[in-house]
Amino acid sequence: MITLEEIQKRLAETIRQSGMTQTELARQLGIRQPTVGQYLSGRALPALDTLANLCKILDADANYILCLN
Repeated sequence: MITLEEIQKRLAETIRQSGMTQTELARQLGIRQPTVGQYLSGRALPALDTLANLCKILDADANYILCLN
């Protein structure tokens, strides 16, 4: 079974591996930097549209982040 904790872990891992700063990623997503920090700490998950844009910006596989593969 897929858990939110697994998704949060993969999301944070993908952001960290991108090498982008929180500020740069937030700017490209049109959100505030503290929000990106919340994604990294597991305190929040992005809205579906933000997740889609995040995957596009980072060239990340949404299926991986969502633990579907």
